[in-house]
Amino acid sequence: MSLTLEQAHNIAHVLTAALPYIQRFSGKTIVIKYGGNAMVDEDLKSSFARDIVLMKLVGINPVVVHGGGPQIGSLLERLGKDSEFIQGMRVTDTETMDVVEMVLGGLVNKDIVNLLNRAGARAVGLTGKDGDLIRARKLMVERKGPELEAPEIIDIGHVGEVESIDTSVVEMLLHGNFIPVIAPIGVGEDGRSYNINADLVAGKVAEVLQAEKLILLTNTKGLLDQEGGLLTGLTSDRVNELIEDGTIHGGMLPKIGCALDAVTGGVNSVHIIDGRLQHAVLLELFTDEGVGTLIRRR
Repeated sequence: MSLTLEQAHNIAHVLTAALPYIQRFSGKTIVIKYGGNAMVDEDLKSSFARDIVLMKLVGINPVVVHGGGPQIGSLLERLGKDSEFIQGMRVTDTETMDVVEMVLGGLVNKDIVNLLNRAGARAVGLTGKDGDLIRARKLMVERKGPELEAPEIIDIGHVGEVESIDTSVVEMLLHGNFIPVIAPIGVGEDGRSYNINADLVAGKVAEVLQAEKLILLTNTKGLLDQEGGLLTGLTSDRVNELIEDGTIHGGMLPKIGCALDAVTGGVNSVHIIDGRLQHAVLLELFTDEGVGTLIRRR
């Protein structure tokens, strides 16, 4: 059965509307932080993989950085080990770090690699230990409050922040037409492993690669105003104003901080998009309207 005239027109319109974006981004690097519902819902996993493969086929260089907090928590629970969080970060003793490495660097990373390869890509999994990709330093948490005489410094174990990124191995894979899939595990000068927030790793990788875009998949529509409306087309100055007036607060602050660091460091734009929508990455890349919040350098 052939297409009706209306169906044919609609398909042709979609394809031709995407052409200017494909031409603009061909040959450019785009870093995607993959997490949230998009990592656990089977339909969303499939649509994400197809999006990434299509990007690669039209000449874009995607780099995937992933999280895995729920998967880590699930395995710890099955092992009878409680999870403790301080300021949203998992307290990570040596035993917990072993689980983090097994889940992020093994189970989750290889599942994503397999997902992309089955969709037609050539993906390769990495952790920050591979090729000395992510050098980390220990993150110490400072807790303040009226009940404290002085700020309290808390050691939360093997939790780190990015000290430096060496993208040699990533660039080698990109030049070989592979898709790098990065687990956010870094290594310190002492050789110890550190669990690092995936948003922060994605932002730093995008910055060092001088990526065209950083895309952060989330479980929200994006950045919302105080009435619940979606904010987009923001400059870094406007974002700072929204932080000052309290519009941006709570759990969104670290993600916005990552976005600001990326655009300040040379990434042209950051997109915080709703990973609960099928094909959210393609809709953000190849349409005028997009499906989330756009933050640009200026």
